[in-house]
Amino acid sequence: MKFVDEATVKVIAGDGGNGLISFRREKFMPNGGPDGGDGGDGGSIWLVGREGLNTLADFRNVRTYHAERGENGGSNDCTGRGASDVEVAVPIGTQVYDAATDELMGDVMREGQRLLVARGGVHGQGNLRFKTSTNRAPRKATKGKPGERRTLDLELKLIADVGLLGMPNAGKSTLIRALSSARPKVADYPFTTLYPNLGVVSVGTHRSFLMADVPGVIEGAAEGAGLGLRFLRHLQRTRVLLHLVDVYPDLGTGDPVQQARTIIGELGRFSPELSQRERWLVLNKLDLLPAEEREPRTAAIVEALGWTGPVFGIAAISGEGTRELGFALMAYLEAHPRVAEPEHGPAAIDWSSAGRDDALEVAPGDDDWTEDSTPDESE
Repeated sequence: MKFVDEATVKVIAGDGGNGLISFRREKFMPNGGPDGGDGGDGGSIWLVGREGLNTLADFRNVRTYHAERGENGGSNDCTGRGASDVEVAVPIGTQVYDAATDELMGDVMREGQRLLVARGGVHGQGNLRFKTSTNRAPRKATKGKPGERRTLDLELKLIADVGLLGMPNAGKSTLIRALSSARPKVADYPFTTLYPNLGVVSVGTHRSFLMADVPGVIEGAAEGAGLGLRFLRHLQRTRVLLHLVDVYPDLGTGDPVQQARTIIGELGRFSPELSQRERWLVLNKLDLLPAEEREPRTAAIVEALGWTGPVFGIAAISGEGTRELGFALMAYLEAHPRVAEPEHGPAAIDWSSAGRDDALEVAPGDDDWTEDSTPDESE
């Protein structure tokens, strides 16, 4: 399935059913009184987090979601049937924006989390609701409220613990293949990776973390060069960034120090916050250097960059140094657990179980209607 991380959809909640103006008329009961029932509530639309989904491609085929309206009220004080809510499955890590205001409505961060994106209309009231001691034959009812309608922008940000960052052909896909069971495409030409890949890295019993590989970044990516910076959003939820640098410049990838500086600059232009994230320097392809040149070359790169953080030397294609890197990452992640992100917008409100009668205080207005005839108090 094609990887899609952006989509636009319309959601239309159901309208509330109308209340009914009705009077009980039975033989030998001339003064039956009002018996018009309330309408039913309209259906709401919810987004629900589902594990196993990793793309928004389904929203390219279905772009509009409707919920049914509530039934109108009936006679004999019969309430109209409320419409069922519509649940739409989305991948974990989906952010939801109101397209009209660009407001963040919510962030689906876990399996089963429900986010209300369009609330169904509240039901109208039948004339039985308006019966009083002085108005025993009310000819008044209210219409159901319209359901909410919105256009939503969906944006998927993969939830990973560790993100791989580097120029094309730095060895990111090779590293994720060495550490996990993920099998992204690997070849000896730039931009082999065209979309993000996820891999589960296991370092022991019940000890594992999620690693994300994104397409390489080149100079000018902020202006759209190469694949641009659009895939860097998938690193925004990570706790550690691994900055891979090819230490063997004879492969046409350029000077390793200049490579690293280019990535640092483009990262800062994309997100100052992301550029301050914990970042480790990983010097890859040491197997291409003679043994006596490895330490001097890596030391020169670290000194030229003024790097003060952790530094690892590896050969991803042979697995050299990758085991030590995996254990170091696991230790850091265990010492720095992920802080639970607050739910945004109406995600924490379950309107499906909340009572709605408290919202039905009625005042005369456009949603009221009456019969033209004058009430007959003898009924």
